[in-house]
Amino acid sequence: MGLKKDQVFLGVARISLGCIFFWAFIDKLFGLSFATPPDKAWLLGNAPTLGFLTKSTYGPFASIYQSFAGSPVIDWLFMLGLLGIGLSLILGIGIKIAGYSGALLMVLMYAAMIPPKNNPLFDDHIIYALILLAFTQMKVGHWIGFGKLWSQTKLVKQNKFLE
Repeated sequence: MGLKKDQVFLGVARISLGCIFFWAFIDKLFGLSFATPPDKAWLLGNAPTLGFLTKSTYGPFASIYQSFAGSPVIDWLFMLGLLGIGLSLILGIGIKIAGYSGALLMVLMYAAMIPPKNNPLFDDHIIYALILLAFTQMKVGHWIGFGKLWSQTKLVKQNKFLE
């Protein structure tokens, strides 16, 4: 039995969203001149969160976010989050963890810029968070991914949160 059209669409959407996270990691790691200039690459010892946390935050929580700027712990958590969420979504494994942690990351980024500049309530961070949460309620990793094989492993059968 083949995949239904909605399963193909959701599988492609999952992979596409995973590529957004993974690309953000790669660009910040190497400084590929998209969002990150070459001289700001993480591999050169720069803090990948410094620019955003110092220059782009505003609103009621800005001072909290700005106090985290340049922290190696925050940089590592952010970069590992981008990598893990991206690869998980691309491969279709660990969708629950990727979905919840990705949604948390998006809500935290949204909170760093309240209110959004282009809409009084919503921006892309909230939309991504909602999509990621929806993914946790579906078998999107089984569609165009390794989720079905992953869910049959002993580790995942014993720890359903890894699915």
